[in-house]
Amino acid sequence: MTLTTPALLFPAISLLLLAYTNRFLTLAQLIRKLADEERSQHHEIKTRQIHLLRQRIGLTKTMQVAGVLSFLLCTLSMFALFLQLALVGMVLFGASLLSLSLSLVYSLWEVTISTNALNVQLQDIEDNAGR
Repeated sequence: MTLTTPALLFPAISLLLLAYTNRFLTLAQLIRKLADEERSQHHEIKTRQIHLLRQRIGLTKTMQVAGVLSFLLCTLSMFALFLQLALVGMVLFGASLLSLSLSLVYSLWEVTISTNALNVQLQDIEDNAGR
């Protein structure tokens, strides 16, 4: 394995972390909006949304940590390869790939919960339209 192999992962991880940060900012915005609405009225739907938002925050944190760990391990892999430590570099790169895979699994889980949260919101709209 050469130094360029882990270097190829750098742009992908950077873009992934940017996407995760955008998700986090969106979650923060949703929570702030929900908090403002909660002050004016209490609703069962809002309680369900808060529960889903808590889950999504936890998953977003985990996927960000795994993504950053992947980036760090990839960097260490490149450094080990630079120092001619091929076996160490390969092990670190493998760990980087595992961490990246874990991050993607948590991202998929968060997307599933996000979809459920949207369905809760749509159900509330349908219920209010039927009244």
